[in-house]
Amino acid sequence: MRLRRRAPRISVVLPVYDVEAYLPACLDSVLASTWGDLEVVVVDDGSTDGSGVVADDYAARDPRVRVVHTGNRGLGAARNEGLRHTTGSLVTFADSDDAVPSTAYGVLHHQLDRAGCDFVTGSIAWWHPELAGTDDAEQELVQPPWMRRLHASRNALVIDQEPELLGDVFAWNKLFRRDFWDGAGLSWLEGHRYEDQPTTTDAYLRARRFGIVPDVVYHWRIRSDGTSITQQRASLDDLGDRWATKRMARQSVLDYGSSKVTEVFQDKVLPGDLHRYFLLIPDADDEWYRLLESGVREFFGTRSLVHSGLQPAQRLTGWLVQNGRREEAALVMSYVAAMAPGTRVPRVRDTRGVRIDVPGIDPRTVDHAALAVRDHEA
Repeated sequence: MRLRRRAPRISVVLPVYDVEAYLPACLDSVLASTWGDLEVVVVDDGSTDGSGVVADDYAARDPRVRVVHTGNRGLGAARNEGLRHTTGSLVTFADSDDAVPSTAYGVLHHQLDRAGCDFVTGSIAWWHPELAGTDDAEQELVQPPWMRRLHASRNALVIDQEPELLGDVFAWNKLFRRDFWDGAGLSWLEGHRYEDQPTTTDAYLRARRFGIVPDVVYHWRIRSDGTSITQQRASLDDLGDRWATKRMARQSVLDYGSSKVTEVFQDKVLPGDLHRYFLLIPDADDEWYRLLESGVREFFGTRSLVHSGLQPAQRLTGWLVQNGRREEAALVMSYVAAMAPGTRVPRVRDTRGVRIDVPGIDPRTVDHAALAVRDHEA
């Protein structure tokens, strides 16, 4: 009689800091997983509210939950601390204000096991729980188009085949073999925001093979209260950390030594969130703007953002920032911000082809490549 193989243990590392209002929904979603052997290591990262008490209450009721209380050291350090306390041969991560679909871990493991991958990554959905019960309820969960495109198939790859996947930088939509994690020398960057990017970049580059699945395996809560890390871009610390983590990831890609991977990373991955920072230019103070400009010149001084995957107005803004034309960059972003949702910057045709037309920008003083519209954007 064939013996049924025992399913491996999946350890979920869940850092917690001042999320008392969100933590129960997150833990409920993780513990509702259909995966049988589950371990949840909650790291209370010095919370000043009742988050630690909430976590302890869950641990008292459910033996799958363990809580580690530490001083506040930040997200990367909390994830690393949580890893020290895990016992599973597989490990994944979650953020304490998000939610995990009940079948997510099973879906990820099936691809990991079937294809012999070192880790597997799945798609995500933006979660807008405040829309539940409203006329916009169908928008409560929205799968970003770029994530749908990157995870369009169920496959096993090396990064040279699909280098744009380096843009899927998230910690929490992935399932890792613990022996791969340790053998590759992976750890989360400590003391910086955006610690996901350097670590996940190294994971892609060091994996013998990684898997992708088209399934949505994570619900990323979009918070409107201004308290999440990604809502604090206007600070110098935030922008400094953004440049620092891009710098680390870029160095890893350069060290990898593939011209194809490097080119895709430069044009399609590295620009990343820049469009969100560009929108802050009109109200930026001088010190923040100088840091933005210096970063744009550092990363895109030899290969301009006109080659990037940004939208036309953002490519123009990047060119203007790189060339020291702050007032015009602010003008473009103010114009974009004032546009009605769903509209786009006007297009015109001149002797060199189709370009965008922003009031106040003299096309005769701008490199045409910074104004040009690609065929699919016309």
